[in-house]
Amino acid sequence: MDTLVLILPLFLLSFANGSNDVSKGISTLVGSRITGYRSAIIWGTACTVTGAIVSAFFAVEMIKTFSGAVNSDSIDIVFPIAVFTGASIWVIISSRTGMPVSTTHAITGALFGAGTLAVGLNNLEWQVLGKKIILPLAFSPLIALGLSWLLFPVIRRVYSIMGNYCICIEKKEVVLYIPVSKAMPGTISAIAQVKPIPQTSLIAAEKSACQDYLYSNRRVDFPDLFHWLSSGMTSFARGLNDTPKIVAIALTMTDVETGIHKTLFFLAASLAMGIGSMVSGLRVTRTLAERITPMNPQEGLVANITTSILVTIAARFGIPVSTTHVSSGSIIGIGLKCGMERVKWRIVVEMVLAWIVTLPFSALIAFLAFWGLNRL
Repeated sequence: MDTLVLILPLFLLSFANGSNDVSKGISTLVGSRITGYRSAIIWGTACTVTGAIVSAFFAVEMIKTFSGAVNSDSIDIVFPIAVFTGASIWVIISSRTGMPVSTTHAITGALFGAGTLAVGLNNLEWQVLGKKIILPLAFSPLIALGLSWLLFPVIRRVYSIMGNYCICIEKKEVVLYIPVSKAMPGTISAIAQVKPIPQTSLIAAEKSACQDYLYSNRRVDFPDLFHWLSSGMTSFARGLNDTPKIVAIALTMTDVETGIHKTLFFLAASLAMGIGSMVSGLRVTRTLAERITPMNPQEGLVANITTSILVTIAARFGIPVSTTHVSSGSIIGIGLKCGMERVKWRIVVEMVLAWIVTLPFSALIAFLAFWGLNRL
């Protein structure tokens, strides 16, 4: 029964997460003008949902980290509902205003707010909250900024080499002819045309050579192809990293090893993330794609590779970094590498203030939600 009661608030937070966080993997695709918003959001949603499903088997350490933040022997079902409420409301408000915030931050604040009433300050697992959650959250954007700074000259060099090549998608029809009668000596065989057979082939070559294949065909440049792949990797890593954090809150009321609970929670979270991404993912994507710093395809590729590397490693080892912080730090690092004047510092300050406010605001909502639900 507890499982069914927890599905709705879990679904709500996962929806909010999708609406705010799908931008983290696809904003560089749009910001560097490789594709439009609609195509980018569809691609990001598909990769995020895939990562969310895989996380059920891959990110066990992340579940242990977040489900161990509060002693489950001292709480009842009101606690996870209050945590979901505190995190969801703040992330939804931020998404509506187009501000990229961290769902991980919101969950951490909500754990603190609801946990203060549920078990008291002295009984919170401060080692988990501080060492395993808050410290990685604080340092991840700085690490991402530094890594994107270091990777930029390497990726730019590789990009310049790849830029000379492309993949041509050649579509043509092959017409076969067969004889309808045996040829008489000294004559030409009568023939009949058979229905044309369509053929599609991929041709990798230099851009100049690809021009020969462009009659009713399509060309995909190698750099753009790798940018699509890196964007998909980032979205996949985001689903891999965020889903177990959300599921772990629900699992505080159940046995973490119980398969049926985990399966239902992961399926609900994956579905809700996908719906949230498709329905409400545009506003925050626009902020990251257009308002922080202008990007060309090379710079967008560096930001995506940085984000996907850090977030995937973090998910594997249960380090709860924020995809928001990592992605934003990567994009800011790209702007700094290209010159201080390229970064729109007013937007950066607004984002940082939103990150700072996330913890106390989500904690306050969760505190009030726990207090109110216990009075009903």
